[in-house]
Amino acid sequence: MRSNLMGTLATLAALLLGFGLLQLGNNLQGTLLAVRGGLEAFSPTQVGLIGSGFSIGLVLGSLTAGTLIQSVGHIRTFAALAALASASALLHVMLVHPVAWIGFRMVTGLCFAGLLMSVESWLNASATPAVRGQILGIYSMTGLIAAVGGQMLLPLADPGGFMLFACVSLIISIALVPVALSKSQAPAEVGARTRANLRHLYRQSPFGLVAAFLCGISTGAFYALGPLYAQQAGFDDQGIALFMACAILGAFATTWPLGFLSDRMDRRRLVIVVALASALLLAAMMLFLPQGMAPGWVFFLVFAFGGVVLPTYGIVVAHVNDSVHPTEFIAASGGLLIVQGSGMALGPLLGGAMMEAMGRNGLPWLVVLAQGLVAVWGAYRISRRAAPVEKEQFVNMTVSPVGTTLIEATQEAKPS
Repeated sequence: MRSNLMGTLATLAALLLGFGLLQLGNNLQGTLLAVRGGLEAFSPTQVGLIGSGFSIGLVLGSLTAGTLIQSVGHIRTFAALAALASASALLHVMLVHPVAWIGFRMVTGLCFAGLLMSVESWLNASATPAVRGQILGIYSMTGLIAAVGGQMLLPLADPGGFMLFACVSLIISIALVPVALSKSQAPAEVGARTRANLRHLYRQSPFGLVAAFLCGISTGAFYALGPLYAQQAGFDDQGIALFMACAILGAFATTWPLGFLSDRMDRRRLVIVVALASALLLAAMMLFLPQGMAPGWVFFLVFAFGGVVLPTYGIVVAHVNDSVHPTEFIAASGGLLIVQGSGMALGPLLGGAMMEAMGRNGLPWLVVLAQGLVAVWGAYRISRRAAPVEKEQFVNMTVSPVGTTLIEATQEAKPS
């Protein structure tokens, strides 16, 4: 099995490198725009709208990307959308205005929906069942490492200048090279369903669909407004980068243990426990901890926050995977992107409004509310339906602003 894994990795290495570069550029861009928006005196609501623009584009792209991949193929789709995303990154610094940035971020989100669906379906089709979980775990680790790397690039230049925007464009452009030159055979998705059917997906997993939306609110608000929160708390560029990186590192530390547990119990019960833990942690932090605490404590708390909030979506996706038929791979992937992307679009809007009304603590209070609703909905669904008898192995999901939704389903659909 080890030789099979290494052989598959060798053929997919170029694709994983291209994906890592995409995530490196995307994570740098997300934090950069929030910080630059603060420097330009954009309001929290405007910064939230800019973050929502990406998620709206992600939803729109999810509706059309499957058809595009089938029409022109994986490599052409990747090349065209990466080039467009690279150009969009430069437009932000050429026209600095919140309305223009919302439009540019929508274009970027649309591109990334197609890019990620292309990469994920390619990986899923290329890996055999014996090593698929390991390959997708490596894929997820690649995304996490790239996400941390993107945050740490922020202090390398002045966010108020041109250089970091050029770096984002350059990194996304370079992501084209390994994929275009890859010797790996792109899959043919002939006969697969590509149109997302949310009603059908809800019948298969009502808890999963609603929880994915609420998780999107939490993660979308954090990624769009977390840098602004840190900026308003008095952190410099390096401190903001560390603040965001600590959350991702927290997710890195807990994703595998949580996945191990989720494979051995009703995933919904684990989601309830994790959601309650995150809500109680944030509420206690807001109510009992001093506002001017030492930076080290802030970094520790945001590490804990990332460890309990950001991995939740991966468990939700694994729960949905327990019910999805293999012929519905692209459709289910697109459906989850639509639902989570809708939550990610709404999260920055709500978070920005709450930050204007309550100060910077409006952001964590929004996450408390969203995670509390996840727990309540999970308890209700457990009272209505039992968990699926057979379960797919948990696959660690990349924790990023894109919220990837790789579906690995190998059984007949069951309601859950």
